[in-house]
Amino acid sequence: MNWRLLIGLPLLVGVIVTAIMVVESRQHHRQLSVQLSALETERDELNIEFGRLQLEQAALGKTSRIERVAAEQLMMRSPTPTEVEVLRP
Repeated sequence: MNWRLLIGLPLLVGVIVTAIMVVESRQHHRQLSVQLSALETERDELNIEFGRLQLEQAALGKTSRIERVAAEQLMMRSPTPTEVEVLRP
């Protein structure tokens, strides 16, 4: 009877420790899965925003728009030939 206790007790402790480790591992896996899902959602949102910013940059970078804004808002104009000075070193 004593030898059964000597063999059974360590096995019981081992089974309990293993069960606790499995539960902990599954919980950790669930947390990582939730975090991964949140990060994938954030990545998708950032990709959409990046696409919008690229379109906006393309629209703002057009030469005709720049010239129009310079003329209308900043009152800029191209210099006349008499206003141009060429500098030589």
